[in-house]
Amino acid sequence: MHAYRAIDPIFATSVGVAAAVVRINREEKEKGRSTEQSIESFKRRVNMVMEKSGEEGKVAAGGEKK
Repeated sequence: MHAYRAIDPIFATSVGVAAAVVRINREEKEKGRSTEQSIESFKRRVNMVMEKSGEEGKVAAGGEKK
């Protein structure tokens, strides 16, 4: 019974991520974008978030912003 307790959050997270991917893909198709265009858009957004979080980390650590 204990194994299920460990697997439940992993399963729930994967179902949530899959649902988000399906919804985003459907919305992108409604906008007339191909799957490749949607993936490129997603990559750009992830890169922007990662760059922004990296800059915030430098400021928080006492470094200077670019």
